[in-house]
Amino acid sequence: MHISNTEARRLLLYFNGLSFAVHRKLTTQGLLDLIEHMGFVQVDSINTIARAHHMILFTRNSTYQEGQLAHLIEHERSLFENWTHDAAIIPMQFYRYWKPRFEREQERLRTAWRQRRRDGFEAQVEQVLSHIRAHGPVMARDLGTEHKKAAQGWWDWHPSKTALEYLWRCGALVITRRAGFQKVYDLAERVIPATACDGHPSKDVVVEWACRSALERLGFATPREIAGFWAAVSSAEAQAWCKQNLDHGVRQITVECADGGQPRPMLARGDLAELMTDLPPPPKGLRFLSPFDPLIRDRQRTSRIFNFDYRIEVFVPAAQRRYGYYVFPMLQDDRFIGRIDMKHRRQEGKLDVTGVWLEPGQQLTKGRQQALGIALERLRQFIGADAIAFANGYLKG
Repeated sequence: MHISNTEARRLLLYFNGLSFAVHRKLTTQGLLDLIEHMGFVQVDSINTIARAHHMILFTRNSTYQEGQLAHLIEHERSLFENWTHDAAIIPMQFYRYWKPRFEREQERLRTAWRQRRRDGFEAQVEQVLSHIRAHGPVMARDLGTEHKKAAQGWWDWHPSKTALEYLWRCGALVITRRAGFQKVYDLAERVIPATACDGHPSKDVVVEWACRSALERLGFATPREIAGFWAAVSSAEAQAWCKQNLDHGVRQITVECADGGQPRPMLARGDLAELMTDLPPPPKGLRFLSPFDPLIRDRQRTSRIFNFDYRIEVFVPAAQRRYGYYVFPMLQDDRFIGRIDMKHRRQEGKLDVTGVWLEPGQQLTKGRQQALGIALERLRQFIGADAIAFANGYLKG
């Protein structure tokens, strides 16, 4: 089976939840269905426009409201927050598969973090756990009065914050809610539904689930990409699983690259041909993607399929940045047409656009100017800004 580049782009939009009706009213159940379809939503603290998880969901449905996600996490308990490749919001139906990960993290982090801290790490962990058992949910600021040093980073957390993060990563605590963006921790047994804790999957069961569920959500991939989706198995384990399941839900295909070069051999879910017969076209219009959007998470894949070279420049010194601190890719239909630098200046009530860069061969036509204006206006409404401001010469070369 051979997949053209156009088909590959549209498949990736579909599997990443970007092919559904953007402006159809999103119910809370519809939001849960969307997240389960995608697999997870990454969480990040940067708030240039909106937090990454909110921006990711808004890009897929313009009627999304932040309270809907909070309701699913804090009241229905149909989602939980932990780690995939990074911090993420994950469907509760997958919680049991995190149990072996919790055990691995307990041993790994105990060894790594104890070596970087003074004596008393285990005592601090037990003290924090005892406090929560007795007094209920806490934030890091509720525990201890130790001051952080000037340096920034996990290695510089105060002892009680370290203990909270350790217990969360190991599954003893969960994030029951967030106050603003601050984590509120509680005991897992108080928060996680009993049905989500049933059983303790073996290593083989976890490998089967991780690989099959990843391929279902990727559509087509390499073993490395399958392993990286949940970050729960190794590339070697994914390679072995693919080999064992060839013609049993896994098929071989070739995929045309964006540069028209030699088609790339890939592995795909067995029903890919059937899915393609009823694949929805991408919604019309222009959308801004979070730098942490799952569509562009794998930069190699993004370049190979979309011929779009994207790099987040948060950690690049300002003088060396090519575009900006936190620049958003612009997706129109099924192609990346450029990127935009913008910031929500909350005190001034403005959505400030400081730079737009178009990809080679793309033009800022009247139609595209109109699409850009519509997209910015929707974003302005979502973040609650009063106006949109453009810097002089915001269209860059």
